[in-house]
Amino acid sequence: MKRICMKVALLLVALLGGIGRPHAAVVFEAHSPYHHVQVIDDGGIRLLSFNGTQETRMSLANPLLGHFEYTEFFHAPWVWNPEIKRVLMLGLGGGSIQRAYQHYYTNVMIESVEVDPVVIKVANEYFQVRETPTHKIHQHDGRTFLQRGRETYDVILVDAYTRSRYGSSIPPHLVTREFFAQASARLGTNGVLAYNVIGQLQGGRADIIGALYRTMKEVFPQVYLFPASSSLNVVIIATKSPVPYDYARVQREGRELIRSGKVKLPTFATRLRAFQNVTPRNASVSPVLTDDRAPVESLMRGTGFSD
Repeated sequence: MKRICMKVALLLVALLGGIGRPHAAVVFEAHSPYHHVQVIDDGGIRLLSFNGTQETRMSLANPLLGHFEYTEFFHAPWVWNPEIKRVLMLGLGGGSIQRAYQHYYTNVMIESVEVDPVVIKVANEYFQVRETPTHKIHQHDGRTFLQRGRETYDVILVDAYTRSRYGSSIPPHLVTREFFAQASARLGTNGVLAYNVIGQLQGGRADIIGALYRTMKEVFPQVYLFPASSSLNVVIIATKSPVPYDYARVQREGRELIRSGKVKLPTFATRLRAFQNVTPRNASVSPVLTDDRAPVESLMRGTGFSD
């Protein structure tokens, strides 16, 4: 079993862009209750590592550059809600999304929820993530924050990972039908949820995408996919609006957002071209995830649906 676990861990490191090259320098390291946290400077790029896998990349010369491609899919909710004013982000990491939102959307209030105090410290000291009048950081479990709060948001973004026997894994309580129902209840009429998943639409890591897609469809009338081309990430978009969007409409709405100046992300049009309005192949045989049954580790390993 130890040999299998090591092989899986090494595979994840390779897939996500392994760290530890000879010229890389570890500038911070600590063990929190949730992660082995490292900050590594490597060739002008600062990396945040949880348990040996990369969570955040940032250019030291320009903190708005160097990030993973998938983080830019978190700007896609503007297509469905062009009047975004309040955003909730579950998961902080190195704050790539928060930095971008603070820079490009100065009139948007964003709240970040992060359970790990070490991650909050690292984001502040090493990744230029600050609390400001338009950015509040809460040290809290994401789901508990949803349950106890009363605020309504235009967008909820989820990019939260924890440690498992096999490396990084989605917290099971953040993938269930009950969780998505709670998220939906905190979204406004035209609300949008965007969820990052380490997975792929086909192959061994397609099970988790199929299960999350099917589970979200139990709660949200429309669910869409944005698969990354440079990493094993898929951002799933779910909308409270029942109106279906096809590829042409997404591109058209995106062009209008750029023309009007509401979205200034330079790569916005490029990222929208990743849009897919399809049902993942594995969705038909994937389980609906519930608080009683959410075998996340099995699904992320592509080994079936049993615990």
